[in-house]
Amino acid sequence: MRDLSEIRKEIDEIDNQLIDLFKRRMDCAKEVGCYKKERGIPVLNRQREDEILESVQEKGGEYGASARLLFANIMELSRALQHNIIGSGKELRQEITRANERFDTEEITVAYQGIKGANSYEAMCRLFPDARQKSCKTFEDVFEAVDSGKATFGILPVENSTAGSVSAVYDLILKHRFYIVGALDLHIEHCLAGLKQSELSDIEIVWSHPQALSQCEGYIAEHNLTAVPKTNTAVAARDAAREKRLNVAAICTPEAAREYGLKILDTGLQDNPYNTTRFIVISKELYIPHDANKISLCFSLPHVKGSLYNLLCRFNSLGLNLTKIESRPAKGKDFEYLFYLDFTGSVYSDSVIDLLSQLSAEMPEFSFLGNYKE
Repeated sequence: MRDLSEIRKEIDEIDNQLIDLFKRRMDCAKEVGCYKKERGIPVLNRQREDEILESVQEKGGEYGASARLLFANIMELSRALQHNIIGSGKELRQEITRANERFDTEEITVAYQGIKGANSYEAMCRLFPDARQKSCKTFEDVFEAVDSGKATFGILPVENSTAGSVSAVYDLILKHRFYIVGALDLHIEHCLAGLKQSELSDIEIVWSHPQALSQCEGYIAEHNLTAVPKTNTAVAARDAAREKRLNVAAICTPEAAREYGLKILDTGLQDNPYNTTRFIVISKELYIPHDANKISLCFSLPHVKGSLYNLLCRFNSLGLNLTKIESRPAKGKDFEYLFYLDFTGSVYSDSVIDLLSQLSAEMPEFSFLGNYKE
């Protein structure tokens, strides 16, 4: 058996050869890009790529699957180079160029789901303290208010550190494709609130939003309480005050308990003491501040092997940090999915705008949802 240092020396020699070959291949890809640009030929030729990958896997023998993965990544990077040469994504570039840098916070209406005292209400007050307020019964109603012009912006919860994604909101994001122009991480403190004459020992039933109930599962189980879902935490507080049942309490914020005249029976109900909900601001108009640091996209993927991995290869090649991937079933299509993706970055970076342009040219149902400050 050879000495380790001897083996590593050979590996270094092979790596140097691979680097030279990779550079030659990318130079060829550059020539192909120029050729396609001159003749108006699309960058992606799926049939040719599949034929090459099948051949590579066969020639790779016992390393066939690994060889296929290596060549798939090389092809992905080659296509990215060709897209830059051709100038893909002209419409997206124009869309981003037309975006306003900041929005006026005066004389605007902001829609939120729930009523005064809800977490969405608190997020709205933090982001738009002087705005007119529009209370909406459902998440869908928030989108409809923005769509109809009855509200300039909408505030929506998308993710909780304990309960996870708010799936209904992601479904609506993918349905409407409105822009995301802001975000806020809000610490959520849940309390148990009942009638003034009630005691903790009286409570048998708790009302709250399903997300809040999920965030307090441990507390509910420990106290043997029956959980009943309501449309909103503040609605639960309001209804508990109206119905005046000694054995019923709401899981809500302390602000909601005070707003509806309830007695706080216990605090810190959430299983995670660092319980946080992420809220987004939606708009029909695109705003991109110069200090924007997060980008949101949605798209579907070609129904071919390795398509998601190949996509992620491009983000990795630029050192971009993906912070969220959410998949939702595509309506009317069996076992096909739409993807929602967040990553840190700014469209004011040439490499990022080039990446977005490449994806817009290749990804079916691609939508740029915004670049905003979080």
